[in-house]
Amino acid sequence: MSNSEEKKVYTVSQLNGAVRLALEETFAPLWISGEISNLATPSSGHIYFSLKDETAQIRCAMFRTNNQKLKFPLKNGLHVLVYGQISVYEARGDYQLIVSLMEEAGAGLLHQKFLALKAKLDAEGLFKEEHKKLLPKFPNCVGIITSSTGAALKDILNVLNRRCPSIPVIIYPTAVQGENAAKQIVSAIILANSRQECAILILARGGGSIEDLWSFNEEIVARAIFSSSIPIVTGIGHEIDFTIADFVADKRAPTPSAAAELAVPDSHELCSTLSHFFNRLRNLTTSKLEHAKSRLNALKNQLKHPSAILKQQIQKLDETEKKLRLLINYQLQQCQEKLTTMSRALSIISPLATLSRGFAIVTKESKIVRSINDVKTGDVINSRFQDGEIKSVVKEQLIMNDEQ
Repeated sequence: MSNSEEKKVYTVSQLNGAVRLALEETFAPLWISGEISNLATPSSGHIYFSLKDETAQIRCAMFRTNNQKLKFPLKNGLHVLVYGQISVYEARGDYQLIVSLMEEAGAGLLHQKFLALKAKLDAEGLFKEEHKKLLPKFPNCVGIITSSTGAALKDILNVLNRRCPSIPVIIYPTAVQGENAAKQIVSAIILANSRQECAILILARGGGSIEDLWSFNEEIVARAIFSSSIPIVTGIGHEIDFTIADFVADKRAPTPSAAAELAVPDSHELCSTLSHFFNRLRNLTTSKLEHAKSRLNALKNQLKHPSAILKQQIQKLDETEKKLRLLINYQLQQCQEKLTTMSRALSIISPLATLSRGFAIVTKESKIVRSINDVKTGDVINSRFQDGEIKSVVKEQLIMNDEQ
């Protein structure tokens, strides 16, 4: 290096800072597996340890805000899976890993397997709501698929007996943990569907680690649940535990006891509801009867005895007859007066009145003789007077002129 070249001089802090930035920019957060050693848990709440394998190790720090999420105690020799950022502790120049997540190694691998199967089945549509079957409101029988010796069964039976003791229960005993548990669970589901004894099935077990619950994360169990014609309620582990079976089931409950509560109605609530509706029905019926009774009494008061009605009708008939007689008499009187008037008028113009004054009406063969020319000598004529008639024979015709 020539004297003219300027020397680039770093302080130790600058170098460590530059190395830290280079590491953090080069390496994204990553998962690393290893065994815990040199574990230190000071009062600050932070955790410091080394993560090692057969040939190497790296210092690690997990700060209090992250280690509060741990679900298991740490100890030297524990094989874990950690997620963190490569960095440098600048004060000492120590290369280290800042850990944000930690899982037990076995659990971590199972979790990855769980996520892979979950994604696969979700893509196939096994979790879709449209495939979920409705739970019966009043099942005629409840089936329980669980261990016959586990605490979960006792909890379920206690809840069923408390809520609705009249509903029969069938237990399909099966292993819920271990190598053959998944196959036994599938066999129990198939058996229950073939026998069709139950209206609903409860698939349950108590809490445990992810390894303990792994039988309910097996694909064969998920597909058996999906293929079941009988609705299935799961109650697996504790409230924070989720399994593949929960996603496929028609209904998921946080615990076995909660699954039992979903499966059957509460008989006490039903009795209370029935009592409420019975009282409402009784009150409505009583009200209707009282209203009908009141109306009947009103109609009864308006009702008259047939004899009274008959008397009224007879009286009305007598009055009508009286009015009819008066009307007839009045009409007859009017007709009589009109007839008299007409009779007088006819009398004035009647030929009979003329006859009474000394005149006669001469007819020949029922025809009035109006002129002498209407007859001839020898004709028979009839002369009508006021008090009789005379038949005559014409012997002579005398013609009179106006001068005579």
